[in-house]
Amino acid sequence: MARRCFVAHPRVSCVTLATLPTPLEAGGKLQSGANLWVKRDDLTGLGVGGNKARKLEFLCAEAIDNDATCLVTVGAAQSNHCRMTAAAGARLNLPTHLVLSGEKPKNLEGNQMLSAMFGAHLHHTGLAASDWSNLELARAELTEKLIRDGQRPHSIPIGGSTAVGAIGYAVAFDEIISQCSLQNFVADAIVFTTSSGGTHAGLVAGLVRARANDPQKVLPKIIGIGVAKGVALNTNRVVELANETLTLLGERANATIADVIIDASYMGADYAIPTQAAADATTWAAHRGAWVLDPVYSAKGFSGLLGLDANGDFGVDSNIIFIHTGGLPSLFVMH
Repeated sequence: MARRCFVAHPRVSCVTLATLPTPLEAGGKLQSGANLWVKRDDLTGLGVGGNKARKLEFLCAEAIDNDATCLVTVGAAQSNHCRMTAAAGARLNLPTHLVLSGEKPKNLEGNQMLSAMFGAHLHHTGLAASDWSNLELARAELTEKLIRDGQRPHSIPIGGSTAVGAIGYAVAFDEIISQCSLQNFVADAIVFTTSSGGTHAGLVAGLVRARANDPQKVLPKIIGIGVAKGVALNTNRVVELANETLTLLGERANATIADVIIDASYMGADYAIPTQAAADATTWAAHRGAWVLDPVYSAKGFSGLLGLDANGDFGVDSNIIFIHTGGLPSLFVMH
């Protein structure tokens, strides 16, 4: 049975999947003299860890509340979200179906290997990782088939990016601000990787909620580093999703375009295609703090943070938080 999550709102259900709070580590000085902090959401604990555990606590509670008999979701061949959904399904005894890009490989590696270990059913589509529209159509088709077969699937879109899933990062925003207070500093910016927009929307919802509760409180800018084509055009979608999340939380305040910052200039050629800047950021992070980044998400996000710092966006002694979203398994496949 899903429990009520009073930290979010008494009407909101969640299940315990993540080990929280995750650490907020000091990372020394950046080139500009700004202070780097790393929010270790790679250490959430579920199925090798990663940021999706926060969303899945609410998405899986929704599935349980709806008497679902299985989970369905979709993503790229090395999707961290799919791997973590498979882990959540194993933890909750919910059979899980994953709709994946690409052809079925001869040998399963990385996230696919782990997903299979967790007992998930892998459905390879032959589609490109960046072809989100057709991947979502494939998810819908599989969901309909399962319904015809007598199942009650709980179908989750790419990245778990719904208003329910985004609640996980509205709560995470509160967690981060609390940790800043405990470590006696005020955050100036939170930088992270954004693609399907759920993490981004949740953080914005958390920001808006905190601002409404205390208009005088100094709060950080929320800066998303876009890693999927078209993400820079999805500002309105992030606002819409943030406001849907705020409604679920019983809040009357609304997010606006001014609350959403997306920088897609560090994506490179396309989604899931590594960049040299990301490779350099991976080396920088490994040498500086033994933080292990992945080439699809966290490395591109961190390359964006380093780029913004080099461009003078962060002041001397400002406090910049990077959310490490995980992704370790894909590093061994896409190195």
